[in-house]
Amino acid sequence: MKYILMAAVAMLTMSSCKNLVPYSDSVKTKYNLNDDQLKHIQFYVSDPIVLQHKVTDGTSTQVADGKIKIINGEKVEEIIIRSGTPGVLVRNDDGKFEVSFEKGDDHYLRFGSNPSRYNSYVLLASDWKGKIGTVTYAGNKYYTSPESADAILLIDIRKIANYQKDERVAKGRKVN
Repeated sequence: MKYILMAAVAMLTMSSCKNLVPYSDSVKTKYNLNDDQLKHIQFYVSDPIVLQHKVTDGTSTQVADGKIKIINGEKVEEIIIRSGTPGVLVRNDDGKFEVSFEKGDDHYLRFGSNPSRYNSYVLLASDWKGKIGTVTYAGNKYYTSPESADAILLIDIRKIANYQKDERVAKGRKVN
């Protein structure tokens, strides 16, 4: 009985698994996706993204979904986007995706195609020093943690396959 229950739980878990694959321009081409369709596709992040922003004294800061930590005697706001966090496309700026993982269209990170990573859409930064990037998030400058450099956009390919539609225009019908 115990093994039957464990097998049933395992089958249920496997059947509900997402078929997440890296998003790339070849996926867009294969499924003939336009910007409107892309805004209706659920994106996910592959690896955790940790953003840190130094909070200076005398600066009023509102921390909504982040945390304030004290690191080496400095106040630091930290925002964590966990692996698998769902996000939505806010804007496609000539192949650079602005993807939001929380409420507010100004809370987004930029992703773009990287040829050295099989053209997957990777986290973009205005500057990289080793694996630490500088990004703008909600109008503030943040630094990414080293593991954030590995983050890519993922999509559930089954949901995209279900989203495809064939369109035709009826020509009308006349009475004989």
